[in-house]
Amino acid sequence: MGSEGAGYIAALDQGTTSTRCMIFDRRSRVVSVAQREHEQIYPRAGWVEHDPLEIWRRTVEVIEEAVEARGLQAADISCIGIANQRETTVVWNKSTGVPVYNALVWQDTRVAEAVELLSRDGGPDRLREKTGLPLSTYFSGLKIAWILDNVEGARSDAERGELLFGTIDSYLLWNMTGGVRSGIHLTDVTNASRTQLMNIRTLEWDQEILDLFRIPRAMLPEIRSSSEFYGEFAVGVLKGVSICGMLGDQQAALVGQTCFEPGQVKNTYGTGCFLLMNTGDLKVSRHGLLTTVAYRFGRQKPVYALEGSVAITGALVQWLRDNLGLIERSDDIQALAQTVRDNGGVYFVPAFSGLYAPYWRDDARGVIVGLTRFAHRGHLARAVLEATAFQTRELVEAMEADAGIRLDELRTDGGMVVNDLLMQFQADILDREVIRPVMRETTALGAAYAAGLASGFYRDVEHLAESWEIDQRWKPQMEAPRHEHLYKQWKKAVTRSFDWVEE
Repeated sequence: MGSEGAGYIAALDQGTTSTRCMIFDRRSRVVSVAQREHEQIYPRAGWVEHDPLEIWRRTVEVIEEAVEARGLQAADISCIGIANQRETTVVWNKSTGVPVYNALVWQDTRVAEAVELLSRDGGPDRLREKTGLPLSTYFSGLKIAWILDNVEGARSDAERGELLFGTIDSYLLWNMTGGVRSGIHLTDVTNASRTQLMNIRTLEWDQEILDLFRIPRAMLPEIRSSSEFYGEFAVGVLKGVSICGMLGDQQAALVGQTCFEPGQVKNTYGTGCFLLMNTGDLKVSRHGLLTTVAYRFGRQKPVYALEGSVAITGALVQWLRDNLGLIERSDDIQALAQTVRDNGGVYFVPAFSGLYAPYWRDDARGVIVGLTRFAHRGHLARAVLEATAFQTRELVEAMEADAGIRLDELRTDGGMVVNDLLMQFQADILDREVIRPVMRETTALGAAYAAGLASGFYRDVEHLAESWEIDQRWKPQMEAPRHEHLYKQWKKAVTRSFDWVEE
């Protein structure tokens, strides 16, 4: 069995496109990592699904690979923490363990009609005071309702108490702790805060919203803190190891960046972009952001955050690679963008499935504007990278207005932060310092921190904050008239994406 005296801690990072297991030593250095992708399923335009059984298989595989690559055993691992893609929705049969349908991924927009119908009475913000969230296709609640209404027999099975709902953390925990035999059905406050079913103040499921969405309460997991003992592995190479941390991936990155003080901000540049500010206490957004639980350690009071999310950032680079064939590998985009001095007047607004914060426009679609005969592939590559930085500035401005706190610096992580051109442009367009930490795998690290604080592997948050190290800083180099002109043109480009989808 894993114990406090063991020398290592494990973290599972279950993301949108892949699952990885990372093992850290007591100094939070990575000693082993294993990663595997899973299939992205697109049954029709706007629909995005995953096979939950495949995600569970990949989870088992990466844990085995990471543990065995270092010749470790369960006794060497103190505990494990889970970070997961949020909002992605699984409904499964508790007697068989079989999902009744594929997982509906956070990017999936099939519930747009339900959002529209609910918004007619009280507008898109009718649930914001209770949940911190606007009505949107993004969150889990309406995805559950869709499964119950569209999968034959699902609603009657759910009402008889035969089905369970979980975000990916719950689904994995249930399987890790024995599934149909002894599976534990829990979630943590951060994931629960993304379902649009939890009251953000009481941290409990809200019966009025459950009634509105027609979701039986018996399906839902029990809500716990982000850092406590949930149960032990009942299967595989980690049998007997304690599971002690669960965080939605963006909250995990905030913890991994040790943003424990109000006003500290991190931006994760991944498939999408996710900007979170620790606000300490609860602040309901007036500028199109989400109010979310940042973390809750044990019995301490919850810490809240404001969040802005951009749906398409790294995914835009993949689109350039896979759909247009302009680059062979995602890494090639920086070299292609550096073949030009600037964007040549070209702007790319990647509203492939609408726009998230601060616009919340489901009717928007992607546009490329400013094209002339002068423009070529280098300008397009540059416009792709710049789109990420422009969208981040929009979120920062909304966040500062909501929180009443001016941002001094931006801590960054995620796959795109290796791109120096993007990081410099981000500093220029924000007119603030941008910082990349030594440890870039902050999502997995945050899950490890949450688990380690509960198990005694880590001492306290002050100790964690002291160990955070900077790899590189980018200072703004662009003059104000130039970056303001670029930003003004970007804002104009965004308006061209509106109202594309008609009734």
